[in-house]
Order: sequence, then C-alpha cells, then structure tokens
Amino acid sequence: MEQRLNYQTSSPEAFKALLHTEMQVHKCGLENSLLELVKTRSSQLNGCAWCLDMHTKDARALGETEQRLYLVPVWREAPCYTARERAALAWTEAVTLIPNGVSDEVYNEARNHFSEKELVDLTLAVIAINGWNRMNVAFRTKVGDYVSPHAAH
Repeated sequence: MEQRLNYQTSSPEAFKALLHTEMQVHKCGLENSLLELVKTRSSQLNGCAWCLDMHTKDARALGETEQRLYLVPVWREAPCYTARERAALAWTEAVTLIPNGVSDEVYNEARNHFSEKELVDLTLAVIAINGWNRMNVAFRTKVGDYVSPHAAH
C-alpha cells in the first residue's frame, strides 16, 4: 500500500503532541519490557503494521525473546508471561477495545499487580500506542524501514 501522507510533516504540532505523551510514558517508571509487550498487543489489535515492526524490533533489541513475541496474540494460553504481564495485557485489550468495556475483574486483577500511579501510567501507555496506531493505519505509514535505537550497530 502506498503511504497517503506523512502526518509528522503535515502537522508537526499534532506529531509533537503525540510525542509529548510518548515521552511521559517513557519516563513513568514502568518496565520497558512490559511497555513493549503492551504496545505490541495494542498494535496487533489495531492492525498497525508500522507499530508492530517498531515495537517488536525494540523489544528484541532490549532482550525480549522471539517465543514471547510470537505468543503475544495468545498470551492467555502461553505460560511464559508473568502475572503482572498478564494483567497488563488484559488491561491493554480492555482499554484498546473500549466498546467492550473494562470489567471489574480485569480492573481488580490489574490493581493486584499495579499501584494506582502505575495503572494510570499503563493506561496512558495504551492511549499513546492507540493514537500512534490510528495515525499510522489511517495514513498508511510505510512499513519496514524502522531501525531500533537500542539495536547493536
């Protein structure tokens, strides 16, 4: 598919607003490995190839295993995720697929593993990746050229 437009150059202000949110997510204190799993799962649900390319490359560069990345879509059946990661993935799905609502069960499980601040920060991470997903899907951002800044050169 051909890219429709470059949203970064078409509206630098909109891009900066998304980037500002992303910078807050990066400094919130949640584990990078957890954030990459969350971003990967949300991007899968939203069908965002650009973000999947980016976040799987970043996750690998930060030490994530291929097996765990391959199993993200079926995380409920895969034994390789911690209880905290499972709670984060369930939260990510509920917040990404918001028309289905966020059940008390999902909320309570998330609260068992995340402080109030962490849960707000996790929610902001899901909001941020959903925003990036929507920009990249809507404008068909070219996929495949991303190089992780974490990768060994």
